[in-house]
Amino acid sequence: MTGVTTIALSGLDDVVLVLIGVLAGVFNGVAGGGQLLIFPALLAMGIPAFNANVTSTVGILPSYASGIFGFRRHLSGQRAQLRTLVPWTCVGAVAGSILLLVTPASSFRSLVPWLVLLATSLFAVQPLVVRMISHVAPDHASRRAVLLGGTFVVALYGGYFGAAMGVMMLALYGLLLVETLATISGIRLVLSILIGTLSATIFIIDGRVVWLAAGALALGSLVGGLLGARVALWLPATALRVVIVVVGLGTGVALLVA
Repeated sequence: MTGVTTIALSGLDDVVLVLIGVLAGVFNGVAGGGQLLIFPALLAMGIPAFNANVTSTVGILPSYASGIFGFRRHLSGQRAQLRTLVPWTCVGAVAGSILLLVTPASSFRSLVPWLVLLATSLFAVQPLVVRMISHVAPDHASRRAVLLGGTFVVALYGGYFGAAMGVMMLALYGLLLVETLATISGIRLVLSILIGTLSATIFIIDGRVVWLAAGALALGSLVGGLLGARVALWLPATALRVVIVVVGLGTGVALLVA
């Protein structure tokens, strides 16, 4: 443990972070990608990239809980599916979190833009890939192997850098699970809260969470997650996809040129 991290924030910063938390929670409740909004905001407030990443992981966690509540009816009958995916999720999340702690800060900062752009690109091309693999049966061995391996990789990514994790999950499960978008969103939120809880626990023990920022974000994201789950029932999928892609590309490019 490195000790508790303290970074001064103004009252205006706290208000802004609560509002960003609400908006990020809405994004998470609808389709993921909330941390794409939080991460650059924390950077703009002078919080170093590593601390911004672990703080956003803690701050966004309540949005998953409220989002699950909103999607609770669509999770009925998914226990078997979740039992299959949870072990791979846990191992990946812990591995990713530990990898982040042992990775030099300079290496992390250089990887961030590419991780964001990768996640956004996967989400953008999902409809095309779905059509390409539509002939492969849902219970095919190769499809199952990709599902489990992909779950581990996404959890590894989520433990290392949470921003756009939800986008990656939607891309993966939208390709490989024969379920409605609402059900896939519910599964995504359950696995996301698991990844977030494991990662947050490790980061809290490490001691580099900026607690004033995390608290403000948590308050906002709790409300936003519930709102996002409700919005997801009527928001046009095409409009949502465009918004997520624009935000993701904009964030990735901004981080590249920063």
